[in-house]
Amino acid sequence: MEKQPIDVLKQYWGYDAFRPMQEQIIQSALDRQDTLALLPTGGGKSICFQVPALYREGMCIVISPLIALMKDQVYNLQRRGIAAAAIFSGMSSRDIDRTFDNCVFGGVKLLYVSPERLTTDMARERIQRMQVNLLAVDEAHCVSQWGYDFRPPYLQIPLLRELIPDVPILALTATATPEVVADIQEKLGFRKPNVFQQSFTRSNLAYVVRHEEGKEEKLVEILNKVAGSGVVYARNRKKTKDLALMLQRKGISADFYHAGLEGELRSQKQDAWIAGKTRIMVSTNAFGMGIDKPDVRTVVHTDLPDSLEAYFQEAGRAGRDGKKSYAVLLYNDSDRRNLERNFELSYPPMEYIRQVYRALGSYYQLALGSGQGESYDFDITRFCENFKLEPARTYSCLKILEQAGWLTLTEAVWSPSALLLTADKEAIYDYMLRQPKLDAILKSILRSYQGAFQHHINIKEEQLARFLNIPAEEVIKALELMAKENILEYQPRKDKPQIVFLLERVDPANLTIDMELYQFRKQRQEKRIRSAVAYATDDECRSKMLLAYFGETDSRPCGVCDVCLERKKQALSTTLFEQIKNKMKEALTGKPDTLKNVLALFPPSQKEEVANTLEYLLDEGFLIEEEELLHWND
Repeated sequence: MEKQPIDVLKQYWGYDAFRPMQEQIIQSALDRQDTLALLPTGGGKSICFQVPALYREGMCIVISPLIALMKDQVYNLQRRGIAAAAIFSGMSSRDIDRTFDNCVFGGVKLLYVSPERLTTDMARERIQRMQVNLLAVDEAHCVSQWGYDFRPPYLQIPLLRELIPDVPILALTATATPEVVADIQEKLGFRKPNVFQQSFTRSNLAYVVRHEEGKEEKLVEILNKVAGSGVVYARNRKKTKDLALMLQRKGISADFYHAGLEGELRSQKQDAWIAGKTRIMVSTNAFGMGIDKPDVRTVVHTDLPDSLEAYFQEAGRAGRDGKKSYAVLLYNDSDRRNLERNFELSYPPMEYIRQVYRALGSYYQLALGSGQGESYDFDITRFCENFKLEPARTYSCLKILEQAGWLTLTEAVWSPSALLLTADKEAIYDYMLRQPKLDAILKSILRSYQGAFQHHINIKEEQLARFLNIPAEEVIKALELMAKENILEYQPRKDKPQIVFLLERVDPANLTIDMELYQFRKQRQEKRIRSAVAYATDDECRSKMLLAYFGETDSRPCGVCDVCLERKKQALSTTLFEQIKNKMKEALTGKPDTLKNVLALFPPSQKEEVANTLEYLLDEGFLIEEEELLHWND
């Protein structure tokens, strides 16, 4: 019997069945149809291109804008025995060349590549020689100027299609408004419209907004009331650490995560959380993408989001197993002011944009006409200090230059130090005789790092220094010297963002930006902020508001969000509500019981009132349901 896609799923992932709509999307890709898949967070988007890539001869090119996500997915695929690789900003030209060669000669099944790397001469020449079976575009909303995270390099994807014209494209995203759905298909050059879209309804997820001045106290209260695993999202890296330490002091198992951490440490933190050893992960939005943990009971946002697209995607990481879960937004009046201030900073005048561009040229000593395709470490704090620039406004200028196609600013991702011995053993022995001070360091490398002659190996300078009982700075200087004298290649670790210049440097006076697009995006962002504020402040079903934003205008009130529960409570007389509540409290305090027995305490005529009160008490955490027993939690 011929092998089927389900057999690939079983072989590599151990699942016996696909999730809803995955099979249809996979079959569409295998039928060589251009396909747009809209699956909510947790819907299993990655499987939709990974299975066809493994099912067919050849390889899949996956375009992704997030380096951290690419690295995580490659790591997870390799752990399953799948040949996967990634190419992104910050890699050495030798590593990029080697990775492309492996793809050409059939050593890779999935190649993850950042969009700005697609237009290089090396990429175009090698891709034409690869046996490509599928072109996958992850986070496909980035291709749309209507989208909340537009990336100009995504507009170069149709040029790639010209090199592999018979290869189908599979675009995937978790969030897209109707305008974005149409725009994605147009920009990617779909041969005909072909969209697979699940409803965005999450009936098991209760959306809750709390207006709180004391957010930390409320966060502790929520996590104490709702048992199980959770994610807390914070706006910046410092806040993730501060909140995690605060939760630990309150006796809650918590850790923090962001893209700037060392890769090995990120993996350790992530694995501990997935295994349940850490209960709560406090993170920037770098955490959660590509992670399949179905039993997350709570996702809490401690800041008002600047778009409902991003909020919906992050909140949707709760309750992937279909069980009751909570997406909570903690909001106060200063959040709104901060959003409005950030919006003003996000659209600086053209004179300031030119000032930042001129400073970049000076910072990297780029001559006019040079720099195209070059990437550099970028420390925005040091850059702004050097040129007396305001960090927030400067960052906005960089994003505008990115949207205009002049450069790309990647997120900070930890890359460990690496070395490759390029001289042969005889030359190294001769070098040790001529440089006796470096003898011990080279011997330690030869002894400790197997395979250093064949490929780049990760090293830890501090560990090597401790073994040799010398300062780490001495090890680093020695490695730099040996690299200079062609004994080895040495790549120091990186933990900074990267700037990639997509076009050659021009005189700042000749810097051009599409002002019509600039104004369009400014108006769109203002509209998104208004929608986010309305979500937090309007007295309307939260689920209904989110669904309407994504084009599902005929949805019914969910019945479980904070607004719906409050309306149910108000429908009860205060006296009757308190009577039912007190009776349940008396019956269950210290004496857990079944739902059937609790309902039997009340007359049938109060059935609806009892059900509404019960739902309210469960959602507010007064009642907890565990192992089919109700517990009073006062």
